[in-house]
Amino acid sequence: MAHEKRRASLIKKHNLKGVNKPKRTPDHPTKSHMVLAQEGHTLKLIRFGQQGAETAGKPKPGESERMKKKRASFKARHRKNIAKGKMSGAYWANRVKW
Repeated sequence: MAHEKRRASLIKKHNLKGVNKPKRTPDHPTKSHMVLAQEGHTLKLIRFGQQGAETAGKPKPGESERMKKKRASFKARHRKNIAKGKMSGAYWANRVKW
């Protein structure tokens, strides 16, 4: 019961759509996105992504070789943290920004 109240209050406080639904944070000084991550009964507010960074985004047809390398470098550099799952910022950055 307390878990559900805490989840509802965090969703309302941060104006989120729900758990595990990332949101852009254009006014945050350093982080570009946030998400209320949930695994089981564990809740965690995660802010991730560098504000103003030019990420490679989703692969596009005819994408430049430079962007392919940029994406590959990010994924290689953060592989261990991405593998930690929903409760890590790297997982969400990988899903949303790369």
